[in-house]
Amino acid sequence: MPNSKISIIRDAELTTRDGTILRADVYHNPDIAPQPALVCRTPYNKLTPRYQADATAIANAGYTAVVQDMRGRYASDGEYIWMWRDKNESTDIEDGYDTIEWAANLPQSDGRVGTWGHSNASWAIWMTLHASPPSLTAALASGISMDLLDITFGVWETGRRLEWTYMMAADVRRREGRTDGPLTPIEATHRWNAVERSKYIWWLPLDEIPEKVFAGLTDQYQTFLRNTDKDFMRFDEAHPEVEVPMMQITGWWDRLIGTIDNYQGLIENGKPELRNQHRLIVGPWGHDATNYSSNIGPIDYGEAANTTYPALITRWYDFALKGIENGMAQEKPVQLFVLNRNEWVGADAWPLPETQYTPLYLRSNGGANTVDGDGYLSFDAPIRGGTDRFTYDPRDPVMSLMHQNSQSIPMDQSPNDHRQDVLVYETEPLPEDVDVIGPLQLKLWASTDAPETDFTAKLAIVHEDGLCVNLTYGIIRTSHREGYDRTAYNPPNSPQLYDIKLNPVGCRFLAGQRIRLYISSSDFPNFDRNHNTGKPYYSDTELRSADQTIFHTQDMPSHILLPIIPIFQNP
Repeated sequence: MPNSKISIIRDAELTTRDGTILRADVYHNPDIAPQPALVCRTPYNKLTPRYQADATAIANAGYTAVVQDMRGRYASDGEYIWMWRDKNESTDIEDGYDTIEWAANLPQSDGRVGTWGHSNASWAIWMTLHASPPSLTAALASGISMDLLDITFGVWETGRRLEWTYMMAADVRRREGRTDGPLTPIEATHRWNAVERSKYIWWLPLDEIPEKVFAGLTDQYQTFLRNTDKDFMRFDEAHPEVEVPMMQITGWWDRLIGTIDNYQGLIENGKPELRNQHRLIVGPWGHDATNYSSNIGPIDYGEAANTTYPALITRWYDFALKGIENGMAQEKPVQLFVLNRNEWVGADAWPLPETQYTPLYLRSNGGANTVDGDGYLSFDAPIRGGTDRFTYDPRDPVMSLMHQNSQSIPMDQSPNDHRQDVLVYETEPLPEDVDVIGPLQLKLWASTDAPETDFTAKLAIVHEDGLCVNLTYGIIRTSHREGYDRTAYNPPNSPQLYDIKLNPVGCRFLAGQRIRLYISSSDFPNFDRNHNTGKPYYSDTELRSADQTIFHTQDMPSHILLPIIPIFQNP
């Protein structure tokens, strides 16, 4: 919370070009000269304790911190258009430009402006980057993907999206003067977890959840339901327009690890004179920017993992805006925290230039079901036939192991060990350390008797004591196997090759540990359960079982491509 050194100007008003008033809190130290202004535009309430704490820390580090309620949210006027609509439907490009130029002219600002803010606030940053405001001198974004499909894989994220919409609806309900639900996000989050979640994640059909649940966001919610296979963000379109050096931050369990795609896009398609100035940080963290610590799960990754979001922000701007010698000039542009090695390593590019993509093949004697089955992973390709089978019943989906706020974090995977509808493949204990750092792709040969279904994949590490912790995951809806722009229904029981993209990984598997791969057809409510009917999921009330077959034969060698890095020393 604010301390005695920092003064706060509450609800400072900006009148945008269309006459709408947006309000911001300005944190500054009145005893020092005007400083660069670092701007955060958020839909989550600028008075939220985390924003107040972060802004105070930023101001204490010698900056003017600005936290603004976005249009239609909390203290700001106007109509709220959420991020799950086409970006051109909102005024956030114009509002972002106007806010940057307004902040540059604050009495507490020296005219130089940067950005900060996590997740949805970084969506607002990328919207602003489309406009190239002249006073923007450097930028920072975190926890945001290049496109929507990086996040969703084209599948509805039942747990997150329902909770998020319910929480966002609290302010809409307050503004509309309604009394039929919670009026603050804290109250909404508590009520969702205590009462509503166990009801609405199972609701059929999803587009008939009662209007009172999401209040004035119901129409936007229903539009999103019908367009989960479309990309609304398309921030690759902004990469050539970025005119300032940019820092991007994410974590290995941040489901928005498509942040890396934004970094790559700036390097490959951005302005050539800036390509050696952009930076990327990937830490041992999840999507919660208030917890950049060493132990968000069952493993403590050591002191080097501990930092804070304001510390990352101010270190970047000390270097990029103030020219302070803080070591960043000597660091490589890509900084990765390698799990199990428990230290930061630098790289010149992503993926790492020395990456050796190595197939690790799924094998079994036909009984890979459960952790007690005979599934295994081998670097040797299969030389004979092999299949595994399971039945996926959407009335009894594999339940996601995740944080209460529906975000991915490292967790013990044993609660699902008993399930017959989970195939488990793992290596023998590794004879030596193996660094696996980079993007992952699963080449899965599979068939189903359903017109449409899902196949899920999860990569995990098995420690010597048996503890199994998830590292990354992916999913494919079989009707998307030829791309999101077309529908490809399955010929019954016909083997098809599915390319399943998993989020990247950065881990050293130590000698004696095992690499484990889970294959199934559900990960609920991380993703919506496929009804196996081929009908629109949002209006369908029918649920049917699907018989699934996974092939690992000489002609159909299902395998995961591991990005193996030769063991290297930190430069």
